[in-house]
Formats: sequence, structure tokens, C-alpha cells
Amino acid sequence: MISPTPNYTDLSTGIANPKATFLFPFCRISILTTRTIRVEVSPQGQFCDTPSQQILFRNQPLPDLNVVQNGNALTISSPYFELRYTNTQHSPSWWNFKITSKETGATYRYGAANRGNFPGTTRTLDRTNGQVKLSQSFLSRSGWTVIDDTKSLLFTSKGWLEPRPKQEGYKDLYLLVCGHNYKEALAHYQQVAGNVPLIPRYMLGNWWSRYWEYSDAEIRTLVGRFQKEEIPLSVFIIDMDWHITKTGNQCSGWTGFSWNRELFPNPPDLLDWLHQNNLSVALNLHPAEGVHPHEDQYPTITEHMGIDPASQAPVKFDITDPRFAKEYFETLLHPMENEGVDFWWIDWQQGHLSGIPSLDPLWWLNHLHYQDLGSDKAKRPAIFSRWGGPGSHRYPIGFSGDTIISWASLALQPFFTSTAANVAYGWWSHDIGGHMIGRENAELYTRWVQYGLLSPILRLHSTKDKKLHHLPWGFDEPTLQAARQAMQLRNALVPYLYAMAHRYETTGLPLCLPLYFEWPQDATAYKVPNQYLFGDQLLAAPVTRPAKPGAEGAAHKVWFPAGEWVDFFNGEHFVGPVWHNFIVPVDRIPLYAKAGAIIPLRSPLSREDGSNPAEFDLIVFPGAEGRFELYEDDNTSQKYHNGAFCTTMFEQKWDGTNMQLTVHASQGDLSLLPETRSYRLHLRGMHENIISASINGETIQVPSKVDGEIVFQAVTVRSGEEVVINIQGLA
Repeated sequence: MISPTPNYTDLSTGIANPKATFLFPFCRISILTTRTIRVEVSPQGQFCDTPSQQILFRNQPLPDLNVVQNGNALTISSPYFELRYTNTQHSPSWWNFKITSKETGATYRYGAANRGNFPGTTRTLDRTNGQVKLSQSFLSRSGWTVIDDTKSLLFTSKGWLEPRPKQEGYKDLYLLVCGHNYKEALAHYQQVAGNVPLIPRYMLGNWWSRYWEYSDAEIRTLVGRFQKEEIPLSVFIIDMDWHITKTGNQCSGWTGFSWNRELFPNPPDLLDWLHQNNLSVALNLHPAEGVHPHEDQYPTITEHMGIDPASQAPVKFDITDPRFAKEYFETLLHPMENEGVDFWWIDWQQGHLSGIPSLDPLWWLNHLHYQDLGSDKAKRPAIFSRWGGPGSHRYPIGFSGDTIISWASLALQPFFTSTAANVAYGWWSHDIGGHMIGRENAELYTRWVQYGLLSPILRLHSTKDKKLHHLPWGFDEPTLQAARQAMQLRNALVPYLYAMAHRYETTGLPLCLPLYFEWPQDATAYKVPNQYLFGDQLLAAPVTRPAKPGAEGAAHKVWFPAGEWVDFFNGEHFVGPVWHNFIVPVDRIPLYAKAGAIIPLRSPLSREDGSNPAEFDLIVFPGAEGRFELYEDDNTSQKYHNGAFCTTMFEQKWDGTNMQLTVHASQGDLSLLPETRSYRLHLRGMHENIISASINGETIQVPSKVDGEIVFQAVTVRSGEEVVINIQGLA
């Protein structure tokens, strides 16, 4: 069970269940879940019951435990571990404290190093060109991890943060006994640390962003060109030149809160026009220099902060000052949100120090921005910012920073993205195409866009350089066609991706997962860094290296795990576990569906207008039993918390030659669905032709197979009605 949305003023969530808490003179042991153990060490015997930045929900239901306490000896057993502790006149040590995983037999002794810990993630990829050092994660092949929360700050009853009371020798440790069930362990972590909220659906489409001095007219022209080229967009970001950059004072121009009226004479009209074109809008913020006299809001904010505006003194940026934070949101940002800004790109690059000791301003900015936007229940909050450290998974989504344009940068990103699941951080957004310095070329650009299709967020972005543009039509016709194919497919996949976003919120599983999450007993699953699960139906293996000169495509090696796999595009079958070598032309994308997979696609040119599709193409891969649950709501508000959502189960039954596909009746708030809905069935990857077929008991004509696929005529039903399709003689 994933914990609910946090209430940061409710400090009672920090108190562990007293029936699972064991107090000793120098330590306190609390069993939070059947996999999560809290161990506090305090030479002074003073312990903490307040929620921290990272750990919010210690007050959990009583876990399934067997406790034996005999004098100084304590033994606690759950289904997944056995803990033994002998109370002495000293703190826990190697000799008197150990935990054994029942799943792997691995033993942790207090203070032991963990040699099997998986990599996690890092704050930023700014100026990197390939491999980077990553944090340790919450999961380990050793079967256990220790999460040290000692330095984490504490929440107050006002929802603010404060340092912990100083205690020499104090430690606050969390032992997560993961065994090799990494999926369940990640859920247990989020049970105590909070979940990853559902993002707005528009974020799952295609984004355009460029560090460029656009004008109002240029933005309208650019959007029109994307529409002409039939390349759908759902988000438009205006980088820092939206605001005044030539300030006439000591402000460098990187910080700004006032529209540049020379470029944007009527901002509300532009924002309204973008919304009419079904684009959500974000503006870039570099807030670190504070508020200077050239800002429109300077007279108001100085008055509220008790500064004489005639002094022309800047208002210092201090996000740890509650009074300034209030003005930052209410005076500076809310008026622009009321004009139509949907979310903010928080581009913080000014270090780790703030007005509260040990508080990273990036972490606090992310937290406050997310909370502030979420205070309006008509909006679903989201931010766009760098990773602030543990606990940041609660504030999606992540901006990975300004990478060098190179094959090495591209080659890192699939691994970097999927391994971030090990710290529950699944919504990374990269500069697709790379950001700066390197040389742009058609093949690299195409492969990067194809990876963007198979990443959490597809956002084209580059720096302010006339030679760098990342425009799909800026190369040649084959590149335009390949980029269009990838970005149209990304748009069509949004219903699938949104269902996976809902899965992430409710089960703790990100969209992109390392293969060892599903095949932990296969040693090869730990050795394929650039392959990953893309949701619960697909396996992605993006090409991240160039083709050799004169070759028809890039040499590419793919590992297929146990089971039957089908090429998503041409239906070719592979039975794992096995390696295959391919030559992949630049217009091909290595994406594979497991046999039994069901992928609902909306129209590739759908606009992100908030409605739910009236037409679906169901891409079905016969050969095994399969299920997929479609999740739908209003896509932008928080009403789904109160039951305003629908689910539709798609189910494939298979007996070796016959298949039955059922679109079950939708459950939930049917007012969210169109009055009627049509389904067009695509059977992909078949060896033989079909003998007969029927829909809801009525025989239908079987179309001819073309390129390994049979496409049936669409069937239209009232939303919520069940559809049963029977296929006989399929092999």
C-alpha cells in the first residue's frame, strides 16, 4: 500500500506504531513494514518522532511480526527478515545487531558495507559528456540497504523545515530488506517516504523548448509549422528571454519576473492562443538574484517586505524566509499563472547553501513550488527542476540539465533514466538532441528523438546557437520522416503512458525499469544497462551508437529475457533468454512487446484538449494470456482523488490456436468518457492466417494479412459496454 498525499503540517504521521517499537537505553528499533526497519542510535537516549524531509509516514499499520524478547535478547521475524539484537551497555555494533534476509540468506551486521548496492541518480547532467558518478540507491543485489536519514531536516507544524536538535553520536537509519523483490521493496520505501503523484496527461506528449530569443510572432509561426508538418506538440516552454534581460541595474538579467514587452506586447493573448492550440505553457525561472527595481512587481514586493522602494535596493532571494516565500508566489508568480502559465521550469544552479543550515535551496524550491501549485485543486501540480536529493520523487518532474551534444551523452541516458528507479525517481526529462557545444548531425538527432519516444518525457531542447536548432525539418527529408514517425507514435502512446503514470502513483513502479526488476535471478539482466522495461507491456532497446561508414544501419545487440517477444513494428518473434545481433537502419526503432501484450493507441495527431479518446487502435500481440488496464480521468485536476476516474480492462485469452480479446465494461465515472467509442483491432506478429472471427457472437469477415498484421474494421459501442472478439485458428 502506497501512502497517501502528504499533509506536511500533520506531525502525527512521524510516530511509529508503538506496538512495533522497541526502546533500549541507547537505541530504539521500530518496525515500519515487513521490509522496513528503523534503527535510531542516541548516546543520550533522545529519539525523534517528527516527519523528516525524506521519511514522512512512520505511523504504519502493525506489520506481520513474531517478537521474542528474553531479557536483553530481542528477536523479531517478519515474512522477509529476522532481526537479532542483544542489548548491552553500548550502542548497536557489529557483534550485537544483525538482520538476515529470509529470501536470500544475506546477513547485515550493524555498520557493514553494502557491496551490491545499485546506482541511483544525480542532481544534474550539466556539462557532462557520457558517464557520471551516481548516488547510491535504496536497492541492492545484496538483499538489503541502509538509508541514512540522519542529516535530513524535520517538518514543523506550520509545514516549514528546521534542523534536527544537535546530538553527538545520533544516527537515524532505515534498513530496507529488499531480497531480490525490487518491485515490492520500492513500494515499501514509498509507503514510508510518500508516493509519486500522478502528473498531468499533457506532460506525456511532445514538448518544444529552445534557449532562444523568440518573439510572440515567431512562436506563433513555429507552432504553425509543427502543425503543418503533422508533428503534434502538447507543451511549449519559453526559456529565459520571456523576461527582461537588459535590466539597467546590477541584476545580470538571468533572473527575471517581468515580461519583455518588446518581444511579447500582450502576454495574456499569446498564452490564450497557445492554450487554444492545445499547448500547455511553462516559463523558465532563474530566481537566485532576487527582485530588482526594473521588475513590474518591485513597488508591491518592497512595500510588503518593509523596504523603501525609493532606495532601489534589491529584494534578496531567500526562499527559507516564510515572508519572502509568500511574496515570491503570491506577488511574483500567481499573477502570471492567472494569465495562463501552467507550470514553471525552476532552473536553479546556485549551489546547496540556504538560510537554514543543511537545507539545499533546490530541494526546498521544488517542495514549495509543488505545494503552491497544488493548492488550487482545479490544477494538478507539477514542476520542472533538477533532482534535489532523497524525497524529491514526490515532486515530479526532473530536468536533467545541459548535456554536451555527443553520442556519449545519448548512450548514458537510457541507463541513467532507468536506474533512477532505484531511488523512486522515474520522471526524468532530458534535452533530446543534447544541449550544447557538440556538433549536430542527422543520425545522432534521429536516434536521440527515437530514444525520446521511449523515455519518460520527450522534450526537444538546445542552447542559444544559430547552428543548433533541433527542428525536425532542419536536416533532410529522411530525418524529418523519422522524427515525425517517432513523435506521432509518442502522441499515440499517451493513453498507455498515462496508465503507467497511474501505476506509478498507486504501486510505486516507474515507467522505465531496469530488467533486473523483472528477472532478478538471471545474471544477464544486470548486464544490459541500455535496455529497460517501458511500462508493463514493452521492452525498449534504443540505438545509442552510430552506424559504421557505408553500413545500412547501426550494429546493435539486444538481449531478450525469458519468454516470447515480438517486434512492435514488423511482428518478428524472438524466444528468450537469448541474444540477437541486428543491423538497425536509421528509420527503425528497437521496441518489443511481450506475447499477450495489448497496447491502446489514440490517433497520432490527437490534440491534448483534455478529452478522452473516442477512437482506439488496439495493437494486440497474440501468443499468451495478457491484460492491460486503461486509466482515464479529466487529465488536469485533482478530482480523481475523490473518485472522478474510469478504468477499462483489456484481456487476451489464448489456448495455443484460438484467441479471445475482451474489452470489459468500463468501471467508474462514465461521464468522463465519450458517448460512444470505437475500437479497431490490429493483430500483429502472426505466423498463419485466421480461420474465422466474431465480435459479440456475430461472425465477421477476416481481412487479409499484410506485413504480418491483420487489421479489422472498427467496432463502435456505447462507452462502458463490453466487447468480445473471438479469433479461431490463429497460430
